[in-house]
Amino acid sequence: MDPSVILAAAATVGVAGLVTSLRILFEYERGVIFRLGKLTRAKGPGLIFLVPFGIERMRKMDLRIIALDIAPQDTITKDNVSVRVNAVVYFRVADPTKAVVEIEDYYFATSQLAQTTLRSVIGQSELDELLAERDRINEIVRRIIDEGTDAWGIEVTGVEIKDIDLPQEMKRAMAKQAEAERERRAKVIAAEGEYQASGKLVLAAEVIQKFPVAMQLRFLQTVVEVAAENNSTTLFPIPIELFGPLMGRGTSIGAEPANTAIDASTRAMLEALAKGGDAAAVESAAKNLLGLGAGSTRAPTPVPTGADDRDDT
Repeated sequence: MDPSVILAAAATVGVAGLVTSLRILFEYERGVIFRLGKLTRAKGPGLIFLVPFGIERMRKMDLRIIALDIAPQDTITKDNVSVRVNAVVYFRVADPTKAVVEIEDYYFATSQLAQTTLRSVIGQSELDELLAERDRINEIVRRIIDEGTDAWGIEVTGVEIKDIDLPQEMKRAMAKQAEAERERRAKVIAAEGEYQASGKLVLAAEVIQKFPVAMQLRFLQTVVEVAAENNSTTLFPIPIELFGPLMGRGTSIGAEPANTAIDASTRAMLEALAKGGDAAAVESAAKNLLGLGAGSTRAPTPVPTGADDRDDT
């Protein structure tokens, strides 16, 4: 046989073996090398060389974070409430050699461990804790899963509970509870407002006590506000204090006797109104005031004559 043919065949085999023994790994990939079935080490990234002809074999591992969706889990909380919870787990391969040697399928194993851990943690928590302290529940689930997968070379970076599905009866009960809580807050706020307003009213009463005319002004202002409504009829009592200046006016020196009679009649009528007296008393007082009674005709004022008409000199 021609030696050149042998050399050409050997060169062809050598080139083919060299080509097949070269591997290129990306930055996020690692190659776990087995030499004759025995683990050597992990290589990469970049260009790596394997002993050809099946002496060394490589298994690529992806080191990027994987988002694992946990199917909805039906479970019962500590306070006996049936809930359905689903979550998502974020993990990555931290040690590629352990992920290949220690477990057959790390993805499936991590999924099963996450499901069982989620059910266990929810079963040990009450519904209020599950709704209000979701971050704490997420951290507990993450820590338990990370401890379980640490021997496989898997690092769990985070766990997030996506949705908590409650029964319709529980949703209605929670809606009633929330409504009652809002009503309680409204009553407390209203009571606090009344308490603060009472303090201001005390200060206002002290001012009115010092200046009684302020009460009359306030009363007149209220009358104006009520009169603004033209489509309603309002009955209100007139306080007798409004007529205090009129009733308290005495007869001055030189005043006519008729004025004193008018003041007495006015006082009698107002007192009858204030005491809720009968209509006859009120009518009699009004006639005396207006001069309509039988014996109430006033004598005309005499006109001065004679010497009274002369001017004083």
